[in-house]
Amino acid sequence: MPTVEVWLNGPVGGVPPLLQPVAHGLLQCSEEVESLLAGMEPARIWAPANGAASVGFHVRHAMGALDRLFTYARGALLSDGQKQVLAQESAPDPDLTADDLASAFAAAVTRALDQLRATPESTLTAPRTVGRAQLPSTVIGLLFHAAEHTQRHVGQAVTTKKITGAG
Repeated sequence: MPTVEVWLNGPVGGVPPLLQPVAHGLLQCSEEVESLLAGMEPARIWAPANGAASVGFHVRHAMGALDRLFTYARGALLSDGQKQVLAQESAPDPDLTADDLASAFAAAVTRALDQLRATPESTLTAPRTVGRAQLPSTVIGLLFHAAEHTQRHVGQAVTTKKITGAG
């Protein structure tokens, strides 16, 4: 029997109705990352794909960007720790196993879901700014983009694994 995509499993408990698509997208990504990384050796996780970014980069960047975008959605600035994570995302980490990376990704999604549950729908159109340039956005704009960006990089990780024969 084929696996049912997350969005077809009904509402995610405690998440406001207007944020259900964000929750569904992130949970789908978590499932895909777990499947993607299962049994992958660290050397394959960090192998570049003909000059393109590695599977490991895409997964690490997806969870780092998710954290940063959700920080902006709260109206907060990035911490020094978040800036340090950003600076290290593209560096291979052969000590990071597939299980470690999948667990870290799942934990990032869990934190994001907790924030979604705590986000009142009445705040969704509240203005927010992004980055040093303080570019304009809104709470819902940031949350939606975080899910879309996460999905994009998880998709790239899946494709990279396929074209490099990593498995």
